[in-house]
Amino acid sequence: MALGSQLTLRGPTMKVAVALLLCAVCWVGLRAQCPEPGTLKDPNGVKICARMFEHSNIYNEQSCGGEYLDAFHNDDVPMIPWRWNNRVSSLVVNKMCSLTVWSRMKKEGKKRKFGAGIQYRLKDVTQGLFGNWNDDISAYYCEC
Repeated sequence: MALGSQLTLRGPTMKVAVALLLCAVCWVGLRAQCPEPGTLKDPNGVKICARMFEHSNIYNEQSCGGEYLDAFHNDDVPMIPWRWNNRVSSLVVNKMCSLTVWSRMKKEGKKRKFGAGIQYRLKDVTQGLFGNWNDDISAYYCEC
């Protein structure tokens, strides 16, 4: 190749290059679902204590999809909004924060405290001998 010449892609080579580029972009998008714990902030820049998501996936990189509910410092919610009752499947707790959840309204039933970090699948978090926390959060308290 001479100095100053340009590389041009045509025909099938161009299609393959575009397809590979799109795959790379999609792969990055799939891997970027769960936010890092230290980055949780609302649009005004206020620190979020925890973010609870309605969906999880067997592939961790694809968890934290769908809609989410934000919990702020000192949010004490004995009755989660009906839209969210028993819908949380994955969650992220901010650094220096903890999220305590209950399986029943009014902070009754089973109780679990989550520290800072990402919980990709609440199905993997045991609740008693046979249960798990997937779609079983009805109340919460968050503190930082």
